[in-house]
Amino acid sequence: MKKIFINTLATAIVLLFATTSLAQNQRGPSTAEERERAVKVARMLETDPFNKDAKKMREWLLMLLISVPDIHVELCTAYMPPEKPSDKNYGSEIFNQTLFSSAAFVIEHPDQANDRIAAHLAGVEGALKVYETILMTKPKAKSAFYDGLLEKRDKGELRAFVEEATNNKCKSKT
Repeated sequence: MKKIFINTLATAIVLLFATTSLAQNQRGPSTAEERERAVKVARMLETDPFNKDAKKMREWLLMLLISVPDIHVELCTAYMPPEKPSDKNYGSEIFNQTLFSSAAFVIEHPDQANDRIAAHLAGVEGALKVYETILMTKPKAKSAFYDGLLEKRDKGELRAFVEEATNNKCKSKT
């Protein structure tokens, strides 16, 4: 089952990058208004993942990230639980937040946009905010993987984990 999920994810990633290249050739860089909205949406999703408009906001933000050539975030499955995400544990919402929070970081800190570790760390921290928020209202959505990341964060070990994963498990385009 995990192999099928990984193969599906890999296919989606390839299609995402192909679509990204085409979309980026069709439009210019993001506008100041789009960047401002992207940060607001990413931060809102961190604290209110069940907002009535959350699905639309996720779709908008993902399409923005696909279509603009000036905001680059790296997808890394090292921050995805080994179990297949399901609706019951909100795995896709939590994992997608790594992209959204990374994008917000890159927008807010353009001087650190090429710092893969800082961007990934911001993404993982955003995903953990979503996870903790979800658990407040849906305690059965527990994930051993994300609980482990919370433990690393609470012990001050999250940055070291992200640094190791970024350097050894995440493929860089550069």
